[in-house]
Amino acid sequence: MQSQKELIKKAFELSLPIFAGYLFLGISFAILAVSNGFVWWLPIVMSIITYAGSMQFAAIPLILAPFNPGHAIFLAILINARHIFYGISLLEPYSKIKKHRNYMIFALTDETFSLISSLHLSGKSYPDKLYLYISILDHSYWVFGTIVGVILGNTLPFNPEGIDFVLTALFYVIFLEQWLEQKDYQSALIGLISSALCLIAFGEQYFMIPAMFLIILSFFFKYKKEEAK
Repeated sequence: MQSQKELIKKAFELSLPIFAGYLFLGISFAILAVSNGFVWWLPIVMSIITYAGSMQFAAIPLILAPFNPGHAIFLAILINARHIFYGISLLEPYSKIKKHRNYMIFALTDETFSLISSLHLSGKSYPDKLYLYISILDHSYWVFGTIVGVILGNTLPFNPEGIDFVLTALFYVIFLEQWLEQKDYQSALIGLISSALCLIAFGEQYFMIPAMFLIILSFFFKYKKEEAK
């Protein structure tokens, strides 16, 4: 059985690529927030208690705009609806965790999900605490990047134009890595085709939730077809 020190070391080694991404993303978010007039501590607090990369970027114009709670709630649901898929995928490993499960659900980001799900689906047995340490480390990477960004944003002149595209670029990289690792591309193609159809039908502001329902239906019929065979 691995010691706590060994598990933390293992979690750090596995999450090192996420550290590289989150460092730059956290810096980008903080610089964007500071350059828009946010007080220095607000981006740090947001990264600690909100911890939702894409939503944090989207929250900057929401906070600066006239108060509209209905729009803010709808946008938050729209952006984070993908976590429904994450929760369903990790029901099995997370259902066995009692003590730290609430924090791990809170700390489940795209990159953390990608790493934990790949470990879970590898067929190997990993201690529950390894998943916990990965979640804690990823969270700390994001907060650390935000702190560095706040310092840089308050000391060095930056032009924030276009910096919010860094999050989109990260999603492209994650998708490309998973595409290259897979031998069966059916799931990826279902996601791409469903998203493209809903983008055409509903527009870029409203396509995400319909696309997710279409993906769920596609996987449901795909599962039924395979089960019949």
